[in-house]
Formats: sequence, C-alpha cells, structure tokens
Amino acid sequence: MKKDWVSKWKSSKQPRKQRKYVYNAPLHIKRRFLSANLSKELRKKYGIRNIPLRKGDNVKILRGQFKKKVGKVNRVMVKKTKVYVDNIENVKKDGTKAFYPINPSNVQIIDLNLEDKRRIKKTK
Repeated sequence: MKKDWVSKWKSSKQPRKQRKYVYNAPLHIKRRFLSANLSKELRKKYGIRNIPLRKGDNVKILRGQFKKKVGKVNRVMVKKTKVYVDNIENVKKDGTKAFYPINPSNVQIIDLNLEDKRRIKKTK
C-alpha cells in the first residue's frame, strides 16, 4: 500500500505535488494551513506575524468580491480549509442566504479572540 501523505516531504516546484500534499494532509497539519496574518497594530503588540484562525476572531477580507468587508469568524472548516464570516453571504436563486466560504490566506486578523488561555500564552 502506497502512502498518500509523507511527513518527511520537503517541497516540490510541481503544483500537482503541492496540491497533493495539502489535500492528503492529516487534520492536525491542515490546522496550520488555516493561519492568517495579523494587522500591523497586532503584529507590534504581540510580536508575531500570523496565527491560526479561530471562531470569534474579527477579520478583514482582502481579496475577492467581499474585499474590504469586516466581520467575525462564524465557523472554521479544517477539512476544507475554509472560513465562514458573519455578514458575508451568498444569495441563492430562491432568495435564501448561505455563508460564503473564504480561503484563510485572503483574510487579515483585526482583533483576536483571547478566551482560550493557551492562545494567550502563544501570543506572549
């Protein structure tokens, strides 16, 4: 049986191999792909550049049709590596609204949710 994902894999120039690595990665590794960069004020305050997104974080969308909109993270899908933000919705043909999935690389964290003590430690 051939392995789909190898932890020792370093890198490849080939996009297909990069996609395969991301697609077949286990969930504890995919969690790292959910990182988003911090705003300039937060970078100065905490001394870190990025941190994995979490429900309750306030984010600003930097790319796509919802560019420059600000909202609170409603849901984080680790398996799909997507984030759902409040007030960022797609209107369907029947008039119902559905949350629009956003790639974490296209958002910037404006305000952190610091309810978790372990996350506070990470920022210090």
